[in-house]
Amino acid sequence: MKAAVFSDFDGTITLQDSNDYLTDHLGFGKEERRKVFAGVLDGTKPFREGFRAMLDSVHEPLDKCIERLLAHIELDPGFVGTAEWCHEKGVPLVVISSGMKPIIEALIGKLVGAERAKELQIEVIANDVKVDEATGEWHIVYRDDSPHGHDKARTIAECKKKFAADKYFYCGDGVSDLTAARECDVLFAREGCDLVPYCDRHGIPYVKFNNFTEIREKIEAEMSG
Repeated sequence: MKAAVFSDFDGTITLQDSNDYLTDHLGFGKEERRKVFAGVLDGTKPFREGFRAMLDSVHEPLDKCIERLLAHIELDPGFVGTAEWCHEKGVPLVVISSGMKPIIEALIGKLVGAERAKELQIEVIANDVKVDEATGEWHIVYRDDSPHGHDKARTIAECKKKFAADKYFYCGDGVSDLTAARECDVLFAREGCDLVPYCDRHGIPYVKFNNFTEIREKIEAEMSG
């Protein structure tokens, strides 16, 4: 059986969400962020609008933000082993993120190793960042014009054309994964995070996970079954 794995980055591949960290520690704080997320989850606020408000509340230069994140964000302990297994088995592994590519690449560079990530053919599809060289101010540049900023359902559809497979898997944890939740054959949702109650409310099937080792084992069982 041929498979392809798509995964969110923040809070899924990493144990902490880098954008939440920036907002909570350098922006308008956790309480206001949770209000934004509540609006996204109940459908009253577009993710695009809420996420921009979060990031616009952060006024530190981008390089300083990245420096803070490199010191505090940790990798899921099972991720590298899962990425190695995917590479060995010829299973595409694509990071589909609503975060920002420069930050994700910096974190992967530290947590996995830039060269190792290239060897493992970990592809990253995400939003970008624009920095004003004169003022140092930076702003997210969304990947598309959807209410999500990066419509993961659209990206998954593009990836399915590129990677033909018998079964597609998606791994996620929260509000940025809502559009992706119905797009794959198996959805992995991180235990204790916002995606789980959302799926419960909307009748979306999912498999809970605590680490990527569990994900690898379940995918391996599906492929051999």
